Amino acid sequence: MGLVTRFGFPVWMVVVGLGLVSWRSDAAQGMAPRTRYEPNWASLDQRPLPRWYDEAKVGIFLHYGVYSVPSFGSEWFWHNWLNLRTPEYIQFMQRNYKPDFTYQEFADEFTAELFNATQWALLFKDSGARYVVLTSKHHDGFTLWPSKHSFSWNSMDVGPKRDIVKELAAAVRGVSDLKFGLYYSLFEWFNRLWIDDKLHLLMQQHFVDQKVRPEQLDLVQEYLPEIIWSDGDWEAPAKYWKSEQFIAWLYNDSPVRDTVVTNDRWGMGTACKHGDFYNCADRFNPGVLQSHKWENAFTLERSSWGQRFDVSLSNFMSTKDLIKEIVTTVSCNGNVLINVGPTKYGTILPIFEERLRDMGRWLKINGEGIYGSVPWIYQNDTETPNVWYTRGQQAESNSSIAIYAFVLDYPYDTNELDIHPLGKEVTISRNVHLTGLDFGTNGEVLTKQTTKVVMLGMGNTKVQWTSSHNKLHVKFPPKNHMDKRGLDYAWTLKITIA
Repeated sequence: MGLVTRFGFPVWMVVVGLGLVSWRSDAAQGMAPRTRYEPNWASLDQRPLPRWYDEAKVGIFLHYGVYSVPSFGSEWFWHNWLNLRTPEYIQFMQRNYKPDFTYQEFADEFTAELFNATQWALLFKDSGARYVVLTSKHHDGFTLWPSKHSFSWNSMDVGPKRDIVKELAAAVRGVSDLKFGLYYSLFEWFNRLWIDDKLHLLMQQHFVDQKVRPEQLDLVQEYLPEIIWSDGDWEAPAKYWKSEQFIAWLYNDSPVRDTVVTNDRWGMGTACKHGDFYNCADRFNPGVLQSHKWENAFTLERSSWGQRFDVSLSNFMSTKDLIKEIVTTVSCNGNVLINVGPTKYGTILPIFEERLRDMGRWLKINGEGIYGSVPWIYQNDTETPNVWYTRGQQAESNSSIAIYAFVLDYPYDTNELDIHPLGKEVTISRNVHLTGLDFGTNGEVLTKQTTKVVMLGMGNTKVQWTSSHNKLHVKFPPKNHMDKRGLDYAWTLKITIA
């Protein structure tokens, strides 16, 4: 029957399928006449994904706002306190604030006096991220720019007295090549226009017409974000939000029409169905190949997107956990969006900085197998646990491919490892046709003549290996040599087949 994948498809079909995984990115590079998109999902879903996003792989998410002042529970503080009447929140307020204290009064303490946008941007650059997304407005309605439609409830009128969006956008673009994006919550818990529209069973759209749409247009035209990360959509359908009209404008006429990307949170039922990339749900990581580009948005502090102080060390992801999340996501055609919550003072806590700098050092060594990669025909090794694969997007020559095997668990007992980059069920008679290449002789696929194995970060140090049909038996370099070069958390074998 020939070589098949674990999904039961012949390899040639999967190779074609892999082309489809990235066809949106490839198409985006053409110079064809500009396509105009109609304000409906059938048309909008045909837009090719701008290549930069697929190649970037790693982004930073920032949840910053008035909720950073109490720093308790989560960024849903106002809702949990006054709408849900959660006992822990009520007790927190009774113990620490006067009886008639309002959420709006927190804004005066949202000072951001230590906020240095350039320091943030340099940290994100050092982290190895390729884009950053800032919350321009969360569900409490407070905006981090001087919105004309949020009087006295924005960072210029109260609190910092600064345009946080403008400062960070300028810094990111000034000191790095990172793309800048903005999160925007469609709904607001206590906005009277929104509440009134709900009371009218969403048969009127005063909130959208007078608040949401003007702010969306203002953000795009003023700050030129290349990611529009929509949220707060789930209480109304996309037709109420007029999402299709807005996205059509983004793609057709906005100043970022050639490069902007959008997620999938545009109204009830749009998640995992519509958008340049899918978020599906918070912390979405399916562990299997997804044909449509997707993003795993997750928090370094496991419980909250906003900064909180009611935490212990166990609440934070370790660097090893972080690297595993990156590898398992990218192997399945995803990007990662890694959230940190700054303090009300405008600083990023040292534990977040440490995780990001650790990530940057790892990506500096292993990023070759992450940035610009595409899914391999197998995402993980079913014989050897915690080994995941990607493929280099471009062949190193006209007759070779590069497969990257990420080893998440070091083989401490033996310093040796078996991996199966071509799958466990391969049977070979004479030749294997794989991704357009013809290699293998006398029943052997991975031979010294056709295959080269190196470990990223080890320079010219040779990696000893033997093969048996589709199996590679790899002997790692001495651990002390690897430690000296800073190899840690996950180790990457580059397998080049000519």
